[in-house]
Amino acid sequence: MSYSNTDTGDKTADPYKAKNIDQPSLKEKVEGLSTFISNSKFGMLTTRIEGSKLLTSRAMSVAAQETGGIDLIFHTNTESGKTDDIEGDPEVNVSFLNSTGEWASVSGEAKVIADRDIVRKYYSPALKAWVGDLGDGVHDGGPEDPRIAVIRVVARTATYALAVGTSLGRGIEIIKGAVTGQTAEVNKLRELTEKELDEWRKINS
Repeated sequence: MSYSNTDTGDKTADPYKAKNIDQPSLKEKVEGLSTFISNSKFGMLTTRIEGSKLLTSRAMSVAAQETGGIDLIFHTNTESGKTDDIEGDPEVNVSFLNSTGEWASVSGEAKVIADRDIVRKYYSPALKAWVGDLGDGVHDGGPEDPRIAVIRVVARTATYALAVGTSLGRGIEIIKGAVTGQTAEVNKLRELTEKELDEWRKINS
């Protein structure tokens, strides 16, 4: 099912995308996404609320990136609501935004992993500040605390936009577009399809 509200004939109805779409090599697209996520550090993880059709988002710190940068690792408390959400529906989105308006959106499949070897691999002592030490010798916020797990998001598709030129130059481009009706060229808009990410995954597995 698709939505359309008009017919523009032989002219593109979305000139922004046509003007800003960027199609470099797969390697450059993945590296651009990976670097942006690494520099952003914090993203918004969106899940479907368990037992509901509603969505919810929460800020998450990226603990690590796998598979050449495309798959994301987050720490979690197994007793938090997001683990229930993922158990009910593993399809998630992770979005990133910085102060210049650059952004990224990663759609994928999430899994909660409590395997202690993996938890130890990505453990950070800072987690104790979030889960606390309950004083029972088990739930101490350490790497063996059964509450501490990781969420792995395996990316299926991704879209991101990187700013072109300086903020002044982009501002001039936008003003020019508003005056002349010519679409502003201010971003490198890049898309990674499921097929491309599968290809990258084979190379980096």
